[in-house]
Amino acid sequence: MLQSAGPVIIDLIGLSVNAEEKELLRHPQVGGVILFARNYESPQQLFELCRSIRQSRQSPLLITVDQEGGRVQRFKTGFTLLPAMGEVGELYKSASEEGLKWAYSCGWMMATELVTCGVDLSFAPVLDLDKKCNTVIGNRSFDGDPTIVTELALSMMQGMHSAGMAATGKHFPGHGAVEVDSHLALPIDSRGYEKILEEDMQPFIAMIEANIDALMPAHILFPEVDDKPVGFSRHWLHDILRKKLGFSGVIFSDDLNMAGAEFAGNYASRAEMALEAGCDIVLICNNRVGAIEILDQLPKKYQLSQDKFNRLKNKLFRKIYENNA
Repeated sequence: MLQSAGPVIIDLIGLSVNAEEKELLRHPQVGGVILFARNYESPQQLFELCRSIRQSRQSPLLITVDQEGGRVQRFKTGFTLLPAMGEVGELYKSASEEGLKWAYSCGWMMATELVTCGVDLSFAPVLDLDKKCNTVIGNRSFDGDPTIVTELALSMMQGMHSAGMAATGKHFPGHGAVEVDSHLALPIDSRGYEKILEEDMQPFIAMIEANIDALMPAHILFPEVDDKPVGFSRHWLHDILRKKLGFSGVIFSDDLNMAGAEFAGNYASRAEMALEAGCDIVLICNNRVGAIEILDQLPKKYQLSQDKFNRLKNKLFRKIYENNA
């Protein structure tokens, strides 16, 4: 019988699981793995890596990746090279039906290829608006028009679902209106809530109404709304996202190793603050020392209860564990 897991997603160093990582994957606070280009050589190697990850312990581990397309596609050789979603948006503006079909096909192809290799989840689609001021988003976004972003994201999610993969919208409530890259510093957006609601949040609201499986908040500070960045703010995640907008899916933190997360202190403090704010699962990437700090210091109370784990499993583990339980 499947057992519950922890709330922390960690990364791996190379193409296979080394001895230290086998021990880390057995830690009760670990709930999954995020893979990067350094972890990929070929579809067969990826399949073996995923199998090795799953064999590391009895309880299930969520295997994730950023496989959006364009410049954010971790696995390339042997995979379909997906376009940047901005290209799909451009097609939609000249031929809407073709654009919708392309978005669906990108979602289906991405998910099908990953699922075949044993990967559970790609963190997509991007729901941010491209307001031509944030280079880290740019053409990762479908467009600057919230209606176009919504239509194409819905179609992409349908494609992902048809292949058995959950969808994760990012970066709530919208990352496209700031110039600063949150990998490098904490962006500050001085707009009030009503302006954000009117523009950037519209794709998120539509996707929540369509029962999107998961969302990822941004490391952005909106001082007119709250004094904490979104991913560490109970006001944003509980009062607005859960209560006001009615989102019942899974909340992933963005990477706690990013400079935009330094607000919350050391790595263990970042994880605890994000979980207290309302994140279900936290990610720590490209920082083994930080990951170990979180695993060693995160209180046991954050281990997932059986009820919460079952909710996450039902949302995210759509095919692997249903077939192998």
